[in-house]
Amino acid sequence: MILIVNKRLLSGRFKGISLWPFVILESKQLKKDDYFLNHEKIHLRQQLELLVIFFYVWYAIEFFVRYIDCRDGMLAYRNISFEREAYRREADLKYLKKRSFWAFLKFM
Repeated sequence: MILIVNKRLLSGRFKGISLWPFVILESKQLKKDDYFLNHEKIHLRQQLELLVIFFYVWYAIEFFVRYIDCRDGMLAYRNISFEREAYRREADLKYLKKRSFWAFLKFM
């Protein structure tokens, strides 16, 4: 995981984004936020499991399907299976050690 602090690369709605192998952060204080970093590490694992490019394809398709369903961009984002897994498991700092392969499927 390579951490980069650059507020301009983010839209303002998000504190960070994982773009394998980078995690772009809004501020350097986030480097100390264990739960936030764990959330982003979960995304990095998801990206590796789907050979990076397929993660982004799946993410985009799932976002659009969920957006069509609810007509709310933030709600669609929060209901993407990758995000559901990361948000629900971010406080479990040992989660990645016990996480099963393609665990995000449980959050579909």
